[in-house]
Amino acid sequence: MLVKVLMSPINPSDINMIEGTYHIRPALPCVGGNEGVGEIIEVGPSVEGFHPGDWVISSIAARSADSLAAGLWRQFLIPEPSNVIKIPNDMPVIGAATLAVNPCTAYRMICDFAKLNPGDILIQNGANSAVGQCVIQLAKHWGIKTINIIRDRPQKDELVNFLHDLGGDIVLTENERKQGDLKEIIQTIPEKPKLALNCVGGDSSAHLVASLGKDGVIVTYGGMSRRPVMIPTGPTIFNRIKAYGYWNTDWMKENLHSPMKANMFRELCEFIAKGILKPPEADLFHIKDFKTAVSESMEGFKGKKKILVMDDRLL
Repeated sequence: MLVKVLMSPINPSDINMIEGTYHIRPALPCVGGNEGVGEIIEVGPSVEGFHPGDWVISSIAARSADSLAAGLWRQFLIPEPSNVIKIPNDMPVIGAATLAVNPCTAYRMICDFAKLNPGDILIQNGANSAVGQCVIQLAKHWGIKTINIIRDRPQKDELVNFLHDLGGDIVLTENERKQGDLKEIIQTIPEKPKLALNCVGGDSSAHLVASLGKDGVIVTYGGMSRRPVMIPTGPTIFNRIKAYGYWNTDWMKENLHSPMKANMFRELCEFIAKGILKPPEADLFHIKDFKTAVSESMEGFKGKKKILVMDDRLL
């Protein structure tokens, strides 16, 4: 099939692959871009289930140590049908372009590691990240309360209000956490969080663990501080804390044809189409301006996802 790429975001994992610091180091030459959405232009006579006009996303499960299978920082590609997934085209294109990584990561971490019911609480650091924003929105939809920790920054109040508007119940900064605000919050709520989501590491992860209740679970999916995950001894022993890691690529490979995967994509597409899960705020760059887009994506406190646009009509 011939696919015209519409949009492809720049994710931290894309930058890490370019730097050579990611778990996967594809052989060169290589086209970057781990996710994105494209429109089918033509299909060959032996292709079944796909038609011109269909939207497709790259299958993360097709990644390997040698190849990204269908890196999407390009205008056109001719993928194997097994390396793409058809999705509905009734959603915002930015939502479709950013579907495969962050929403799926948030969905699986909420659903797979602790049995959460409406009214239960989860706590997360890096809450303003793309995954963190998805966690807030999905949790809100499912009736789960969230405690959200963010880095201190200029215009902090603006970000706090933004996360509240997304559905976050409690939002505080890392400095407020260090000053005892988090401990005070945990002491006043009727039941401690059952699940902690960590993308920072260091003492931030230690405070997440200390906030968990009996049989609580901490899941690590990133390490923005570049410091080891810290798990304090007392809570681990006396509250029987369990610690896991989550890597979305691995889950996708292990569940390549599973009903769970199909159901997750169906639900997420429906959530995006209905506005339950909002596309991330984004700065759009024509693909010819990729150098500027990559450079800006590496700057701190920008807040908006940088997305490469291959179709002039979408700018």
